[in-house]
Formats: sequence, C-alpha cells, structure tokens
Amino acid sequence: MHPDLTKVVQRHLQSAYQKPIAAYTCAVLECMEQHWRKTGGQLILDSGCGTGVGTNNLADQFPEDCVIGIDQSMHRLSRQKPTLNSNMLLIRANLIDVWLLMYQQGWKIDRHLLLYPNPWPKKKHLQRRWHGHPVFPTLISLSRSLEVRSNWKTYLEEFLIAVNMTSKLSGSVELYNPVKTITPFEQKYFCHGQCLYRTRLTFTKS
Repeated sequence: MHPDLTKVVQRHLQSAYQKPIAAYTCAVLECMEQHWRKTGGQLILDSGCGTGVGTNNLADQFPEDCVIGIDQSMHRLSRQKPTLNSNMLLIRANLIDVWLLMYQQGWKIDRHLLLYPNPWPKKKHLQRRWHGHPVFPTLISLSRSLEVRSNWKTYLEEFLIAVNMTSKLSGSVELYNPVKTITPFEQKYFCHGQCLYRTRLTFTKS
C-alpha cells in the first residue's frame, strides 16, 4: 500500500477538481447521447478501452444495451477490426474530460468498467492511478455500478480504500478466473499463468 494514499485522497475530497474541459468534449458527449438514443437499454462504459476488443466482447454479451468504449489513443482504436455490433460505439477522447462533462450534465453510467488500467506501480506515480487522481470522486459519483480488474492485487486494495473514503461503501478483492477472457491484456495475463483480480461495486440508484 502506498503510505500517502489516504492523505492524497482526503486532499482531493476537500476541493472540487477544476480542470478546464476541452471544447471538443461536447461533441463527444453528443455523439454518445445519439448512440444511446438509437440503441436504448442501459449505458455500459468501457473506460480506457484500448483497441476496443473488450468493448466488442461486451457488446456481444449485452446486445440489448448501449456499449461505449473510450480511449485517448487513435493508434490503439485504429487496430480494431470492423464489427457488426450495432449497439457498440468506439470514441477517441480524454477520459477525464468526458467524465467531468458527464458529471456536469447529470449523466449516470449503469455499468462502468475499468479493465486492466495502467497501474503506474512506481511510488512517485500514485496520482496517476485512478484512485489517486483528483478526478476519482467524479468517477465514483458517475457510476451506478463499477467493476475494476487488474493483475496487481495492491492496485485494487488501494482502489477500495479510496472508494470507502469517497462513498463509505466497502468492497472486496476477489481472485478471478475467467471462463472467457474479455480483453487482450486479460488473455495475455491469463495465458501466462498470472493471477487475475477484480472488485465489483454497486452504488446508489439515484
């Protein structure tokens, strides 16, 4: 555990995050809203979707819902082959800006997934981990349910400490053996015999 985790999270809880939002983010949200209106169902967000392979698999798993994958790298997104899943949308955008604008406009994500986020394992990079970033309270406020997966157990243990400080909700880290892997990273780690972990949280329905 990072020794400064609780101090950093507490500091972020004491002041609103004032990052300016890029102007193009409004167009991103409009595109997301149009897709959601067209597909209907619950909103499933795959944040940091990489190539979009995992998003495509989620769209297969939840054909009646609106599945959106967001990543900041056009290079990664361009590697995804065309798909026939009409309920799926891939968008290039800055996640932090999207989350902040969604929060400002009153959006709620029915099912939010953070699948194998960059763990930033070096001690000096705590604030690059999602639970150490000032946007974390916004992330929690947006999500009706949230699932995080990682091959680094400590990441999830820290994540849950930050969740408890932010929402008073407790959770657990469970060892996860997928019947079918979702993302390329999950497949890579699983095939190499690494332990996989996940935590699943349900927040208020308001």
